[in-house]
Amino acid sequence: MTERAWHASYAHLPGGLVRDVVLVAEDGRFTRVLTGIDGTQAAAEGAERLPGVVLPGFANCHSHAFHRALRGRTHTGGGTFWTWREGMYAVAERLDPDRYLELATAVYAEMALAGVTAVGEFHYLHHGPGGVPYDDPNAMGQALVEAAARAGVRLTLLDTLYLAGGLDADGYRPLEGPQLRFGDGDVDTWHDRVQRLGPDALAGGPGHLRLGAAVHSVRAVPRDQLARVPGSGVVGADDPLHIHLSEQPAENEACRAAHGLTPTQLLAEEGVLAPHLTAVHATHLTDDDIGLLAGARTTACFCPTTERDLADGIGPARALRDAGVRLSLGSDQHAVVDLIEEARALEAHERLDTLERGRFAPEELLAAATAHDTIGWADAGRLEVGARADLVAVRLDTVRTAGADPAQVLLAATAADVDTVVVDGRTVVSEGRHVLGDVGRLLATAIEPLWRD
Repeated sequence: MTERAWHASYAHLPGGLVRDVVLVAEDGRFTRVLTGIDGTQAAAEGAERLPGVVLPGFANCHSHAFHRALRGRTHTGGGTFWTWREGMYAVAERLDPDRYLELATAVYAEMALAGVTAVGEFHYLHHGPGGVPYDDPNAMGQALVEAAARAGVRLTLLDTLYLAGGLDADGYRPLEGPQLRFGDGDVDTWHDRVQRLGPDALAGGPGHLRLGAAVHSVRAVPRDQLARVPGSGVVGADDPLHIHLSEQPAENEACRAAHGLTPTQLLAEEGVLAPHLTAVHATHLTDDDIGLLAGARTTACFCPTTERDLADGIGPARALRDAGVRLSLGSDQHAVVDLIEEARALEAHERLDTLERGRFAPEELLAAATAHDTIGWADAGRLEVGARADLVAVRLDTVRTAGADPAQVLLAATAADVDTVVVDGRTVVSEGRHVLGDVGRLLATAIEPLWRD
């Protein structure tokens, strides 16, 4: 790859906001970061001008790509998370690898338009109807890998263990109906399937891919199988492992009824809590739960637009951060695909809960929006020499951002203000347009047939 250079009037470097910055990259990594170079000088030396303020690429650390098909389809008649889930199951029944490739390509392109340069895909839609494996048992996962390549973003495939249909005081219920597509039977079968994607295949595989793992939840993985996850060999101790944790009070109540423990306490007893673990949602936690997550040096991934869309509740983000738990962000079911809005909502939800402003400083919100290491990309998320050449240019002259302090752009902008996105040194979005063209058309083409069948 030839050398490329960009000039930013404002850039968020690791030490803070800096004016007149030139970023130089070669072979997909930043090789020089120069400051104090004005636009005229930079242009004379061949640098591309970036509008507005430049940020590191965003990390969408929790995604279910197929949930995007539910946007604008679930708001009749009220209900709860549990009634929303029935619509999700209906969409899951209609997808096959070809349809999933088409849908996920459009979804990942929508993410790129919003400044996302890497996504953690919490992938549990594994098998065909009735749970019958495809000839390639990873055909659905491979569709996601190809989709990310087409959309120009990096992918962490968090292959998910999903074994039970629910949990109550009487124990675990079997998978049924659409859930059968999610299950592998036990940890050993899950391990064997993932290994067909795993280290050997990935060693010579696409450079935009990392493999991680996930446990769907304590209600979907029986305790005896949960205990086997840390030693299963599906991923190493430094590879990302994610889990939905305490998203709903009903989950906590079922876990206490069955095991006499909160979900976090159950993870602690079974050896699952570890620094490479990300607890997704972490909404309904006790003080003891927060202490356990902090003691294990875990990450908590908040998905505020989903948590409000599904009426999940407001999680203890500030309390977790104060205890030492790192924070990341995800768009989860994609009711909104906008990491700027996720960051702003992290602060806004705290304000609603505490009646105080300024619960998170802008630099803390940016850190949560760029937590690439929690999905396996430790060399991304910073505008510095040696890091992956990812960047997002956000305009400062739109009706939303005009007059805003560049240091506080996350509190003013939306995804609509993203102008340019570069991933590994390649421009994927320019002047607000994706290299694939009309992403709205791609989404409509992929989604509308799922509701006509």
